[in-house]
Amino acid sequence: MTKIVIYKSKNHIVGFEISGHTGYAEEGSDIVCSAISSISQMVVIGVKDVLKLDAIVKIDDGYLKLMLKKTDYDNENAQTLLKSMRKSLDEILKEYGNYVKMEVKKDVF
Repeated sequence: MTKIVIYKSKNHIVGFEISGHTGYAEEGSDIVCSAISSISQMVVIGVKDVLKLDAIVKIDDGYLKLMLKKTDYDNENAQTLLKSMRKSLDEILKEYGNYVKMEVKKDVF
């Protein structure tokens, strides 16, 4: 099971944390895990390499966390990336909800 946590502050998505493997198929053939990984890594690349924001990123096997710095919470481009990620993950949840769980933590920062 993959667990996704979306962190929000007011109306802004300020970060996310993804952990675990979906178990949909064996490693290397798991399309659900691959989709989640691709979507989330695209956001990390967009935030860090394209927008050049100094976000906090932690990556390990089966784990990815990105947190924006407070000064970047309202960055319009970062919000576009993060909201697009959320919408994409919502679509995965509709189809593969037995393998993925998502929660939103609001105003925790």
